[in-house]
Amino acid sequence: MRSERGSAAIAAVGVVVLGLVLMVGLAGIGQVVLAREKVVAAAEAGALAAAPVTFRPFGTTGSPSAEADRLVRANGAVLVRCYCRSDPGYSPRTAIVTARLKLAVLGIREVTLEATAAAEFSPVAVLVEAGSRP
Repeated sequence: MRSERGSAAIAAVGVVVLGLVLMVGLAGIGQVVLAREKVVAAAEAGALAAAPVTFRPFGTTGSPSAEADRLVRANGAVLVRCYCRSDPGYSPRTAIVTARLKLAVLGIREVTLEATAAAEFSPVAVLVEAGSRP
């Protein structure tokens, strides 16, 4: 019986250590998930901001890339690329924006996350809607 003394304490310490390791792992996963949502939101905001700027008669100033960059940075990421060509025509067009975010997971390892989003802008739909208002 004396040889089993303290074995419960060792088992308890093992359980506590295992619990701590699991909590740290879950915290790291949580960091990555939140950062992923942030970079996706940044890319989507950039695409939505750039799309209407591709149509000059809409009354916009600046460039689609500058608008995308402004919104991506406002959301804490960096603009990687913006396929947002200006077009004076009235056909629908799509702005495609890629954003990047670097994250130090638990302060140990740096991870780079990228997200790409697209937004379509249809000048005709805007003009028709504006004309149908009283």
